[in-house]
Amino acid sequence: MTHAHLVRQAITWLRGYRCGVVLSEQSCANGEMPDAIGWKRACHSVVIECKISRSDFLADREKPFRQKSELGLGCERFYLTPPRLLCAEELPARWGLLEYRRRKVEIIRSSARNLRTATGFRHEMNLLLASLRRVEIRIEPQTITEFLKWKNRMRDYNRGAWPEGIAPAEQEPNCFLQSSATEN
Repeated sequence: MTHAHLVRQAITWLRGYRCGVVLSEQSCANGEMPDAIGWKRACHSVVIECKISRSDFLADREKPFRQKSELGLGCERFYLTPPRLLCAEELPARWGLLEYRRRKVEIIRSSARNLRTATGFRHEMNLLLASLRRVEIRIEPQTITEFLKWKNRMRDYNRGAWPEGIAPAEQEPNCFLQSSATEN
């Protein structure tokens, strides 16, 4: 099993965990580079750190954003490992543990759901904005705004009618901005 394989499994698991936006291995202003991070409704974030060896896990515990958990990313935080690599008692306070076994990710211990602080939220915004900027550089000469207006181009192409199955932007639900008492 490789680290890259575990990261792919983390991404797949986050999508199944209803994260609509998922990034992997992107740098953040606080120095943290989560193996995978996803966001669900109401800006609820979930971080997964993939570890294939105990030495990697032990080194991770010494990082500044692990030593001061208020600097870290994620409303929920998990380690994803091969089976029996870690014991739940070794985890940072309130972190969850996922194991990849029999070709699927299993929850061994759930994470607390309120780990992110205001500082962590600002770091997540930095991560998202830096990622958007990288996208904008790749789609030049268009801006992200122009790129996102593809629906308008489609409507113009169809002489004012929206293509079947396409809704105007103002009618699209945005679950990332909607709060929900039942799901975070």
